[in-house]
Amino acid sequence: MSDRLEVSLRHAVPGFSLDVHWTAAEGVAVLFGPSGSGKTLTLQCLAGLVRPEGGRIVVDGRVLFDAGIGADVPPQRRRVGYVFQGYALFPHLTVAENLTFGLRHLSRSERTRRGAQMAERLGLTALEARYPRELSGGQKQRVALGRALATEPALLLLDEPLSALDAPLRRTLRDELRAALAEWRIPAVLVTHDLTEAYHLGDHIIIYERGRVHQAGPRRELLWHPTSESVARILGVRNIVRGTVLEATPEGFRLRWRGQVLESLRPPHAGALPRLGDEVAFFIRPEDPRLIRKDGPPPDPAHHTNILSGSVIREVDFGATWTLQVRLDEPGTASQGDYDLEIEIPRFVHEILQIPEHRHWQFSIHRGSIHLLPG
Repeated sequence: MSDRLEVSLRHAVPGFSLDVHWTAAEGVAVLFGPSGSGKTLTLQCLAGLVRPEGGRIVVDGRVLFDAGIGADVPPQRRRVGYVFQGYALFPHLTVAENLTFGLRHLSRSERTRRGAQMAERLGLTALEARYPRELSGGQKQRVALGRALATEPALLLLDEPLSALDAPLRRTLRDELRAALAEWRIPAVLVTHDLTEAYHLGDHIIIYERGRVHQAGPRRELLWHPTSESVARILGVRNIVRGTVLEATPEGFRLRWRGQVLESLRPPHAGALPRLGDEVAFFIRPEDPRLIRKDGPPPDPAHHTNILSGSVIREVDFGATWTLQVRLDEPGTASQGDYDLEIEIPRFVHEILQIPEHRHWQFSIHRGSIHLLPG
């Protein structure tokens, strides 16, 4: 499948430079990264609100900008819909008037027809006479989305579309937005620094930091196979630690970490693999370690690999789950301040195992749960 969106941008503003290159095919491309990494500036360049100093923008084979040949399509002719952060609805216009604001080049009857059609598709028909101040957060989002879609854009841009909403409403509207984007089948670029939002809404995720792209790919690939320690940290991966390679085989590796020897499977990513004696970074997702019951039989090597022991020095209640901060028995400097690993367990497990009364535990980590990060 050919790429529907090709982006190459170079632009500098005081104290910051943007230099990014990425492509995306069908679906929603998410620009993910910390605040100030250049995500919104990229949207502004795509919309034609900012003219980059160099680069090229192509949507479905149509060149919107190319510094090399002097091409720069004006914003009003780019056929780009823009949903701004906070929605930016016109407070003095009704819902119907907001929906048709970008259709002023059409006849009154055509504007009315198109606005009514959009209101019906988004469930806004009963609200057409209301003003933005009379709408809920979810209704405002649908009006902003409808205003952008009413122009029948070739590309849809969404800048933090859910950031102004409280958590319960945010979850509901995230689902509605995903359904709407799938229904319209318009190439879209969405900006967020919320990983859950990026994973739920995006088909392709581009990791931004300090004006550069650190990694880009399908959402599952990025979540499970970050290509560097810096990308893993941007994604909020926990339990990133360092060890030394003791042995490398076709099947995997043996690593020394905090006086322990761990076995890991060979990573699926391409590129140079670590060698004997190399220091490597790896991560263990908090939900992967398995606590070994004190009243059960001895650990069976067939089911329990990489058996470690340590003490719970702190526990944090997240409602449905508890996070245990564990320091290993092996003396020495802990990996993450005063603890080595975070282990996440369901609430019922926390209660059954009586964690507050029993602080010392053995736990196992499957070989496939030790994820080596490329150098």
